[in-house]
Amino acid sequence: MKKIILIMIGLSTALFASFSKNGNIVTDSNTGLQWQDDAIGTMMSWAAAIDHCEDLNLDLQNDWRLPNIKELISIMDDTKINPSMEGAVFANTASDIYWSSTTFAYYSNYAWHVYFYNGFQDYYKKSDGGYVRCVRTGQ
Repeated sequence: MKKIILIMIGLSTALFASFSKNGNIVTDSNTGLQWQDDAIGTMMSWAAAIDHCEDLNLDLQNDWRLPNIKELISIMDDTKINPSMEGAVFANTASDIYWSSTTFAYYSNYAWHVYFYNGFQDYYKKSDGGYVRCVRTGQ
């Protein structure tokens, strides 16, 4: 039993140990995605969030975009709360709603988000405010 617990702890540590930080960019070696760090900023509408990411120039990289819901969920840590994100690597995360680029299938004026207080995922009216953490496909 003791060996099983130690193996599970080791596997869970390995899963969350995939993030590294260089400058203002956090890289996830499991997905190959690179994330904007230190990204609280201000709340904005979904359309403004898309524009913000497309206009972002960070650490000489200018191919940023708003993450889809699966990508945004990939940085969630459901063993943590307030925020439910890997806080040791990501700086200044609001425990609030972060936009994804994924439109809700049944109502086109809603988009999916992750509530990084507890990791809850839901859809939200696109004209309402949410935070943004931009992503790019790494090298």
